[in-house]
Amino acid sequence: MTAALPLLSSAREGSGRRALVTGLAGFTGRYVEAELQSAGYDVVGLLDAAAQPVDLTDRAAVAAAVQHLQPDVVVHLAAIAFVAHSDVEQMYKVNVVGTRNLLEALAALPKKPSAVLVASSANIYGNTDVAVIHEDVPAAPANDYAVSKLAMEYMARLWADKLPVIVVRPFNYTGVGQAENFLLPKIVAHFKRREARIELGNLHVWRDFSDVRVVAASYRHLLAGGAANAGQAFNVSSGKAYSLGEALDMMADIAGYRIDVHVNPAFVRANEVVRLTGDNRRLQAAVGTIEPPPLAHTLRWMYEA
Repeated sequence: MTAALPLLSSAREGSGRRALVTGLAGFTGRYVEAELQSAGYDVVGLLDAAAQPVDLTDRAAVAAAVQHLQPDVVVHLAAIAFVAHSDVEQMYKVNVVGTRNLLEALAALPKKPSAVLVASSANIYGNTDVAVIHEDVPAAPANDYAVSKLAMEYMARLWADKLPVIVVRPFNYTGVGQAENFLLPKIVAHFKRREARIELGNLHVWRDFSDVRVVAASYRHLLAGGAANAGQAFNVSSGKAYSLGEALDMMADIAGYRIDVHVNPAFVRANEVVRLTGDNRRLQAAVGTIEPPPLAHTLRWMYEA
C-alpha cells in the first residue's frame, strides 16, 4: 500500500535546470532524485569530470567538481547521519568541513545557484521542555552528531551573503530502503522475517516520524521558493510524535502477531533525547498544507515492499 503524497502535484519548475544532490546514492537522495526528476530537473551527484564520486573532505576535488557541474540548485544531503557513529572525528570532518568545502566551491561559481538547501537535523534541539518544537527554540545538542550539525548551521551562516542558503531540520523520517541500524526499519525487518524476539534500546522515547516521500517533496518546494526561503531554517516534521510502543503495536496489527521485546542496555544511548515533536507551521507557510500519511500507512508500505 503506497500512501499518496499530500503536497502540490509536481510542476515543471525544474525544466532545463540542473540539480546537484550530494548523497544522491543514499536513502534520502534516491527519493529527492525522483522528486526533482518529476519536476523536470536534470539531477546529478557530486561527480568529477570522469564521473567518479568526489570526497567532500577533499577541498580541491570538490571545487573542481562544482566548477564542472555548474548546478542551478543544490540539495546537500551527504553526511554521517547515524547518531551512534563510532568515528567522531570523521563525523565532524564530513558534516562541518565537508559542507564548508561545498559552500566555498558554490560561492566561487560565476553564476550562483538560485537555492542551496542544506540538511541539518532536529537533533540540535536536544531535550527541551517545549512540547512542540519550533525553529526559535534554543539549541541544546546532546551528542556529537547534533553538535556537528549545529556547528554546520553556524558555519553555513557565514555564506549567507554569497549564497541563498536554506537550512532544513528534519525530524525522524523513514521509508522503504532505510538501513536497519535505524529504529523503524529494524522493527519492520524483524516482523517481515517473522522473528519471535527483538532487542531494542530505551523504550520510553517519542519521535515525530515523517514519510521520506513527504520529506523529499518538501525539499523540492523549498527549492522552488528560492531566495524567498533563503536565510531561514525550516523544521521538516509531521507535527505528531509516536512512542516506540505505539509503533510496535502498529506493526503487530500489520503483521498479525506480537513480538517479544527485550531491552538491551548496550543499545541505550547516553543523553538520549526523550521526545522530539516538530512544529511545521513555517514549512507549511512556505510549501503549502502538509497532510502526512498516517505512520501506520508508511509502516505497511515498508512491510509490503
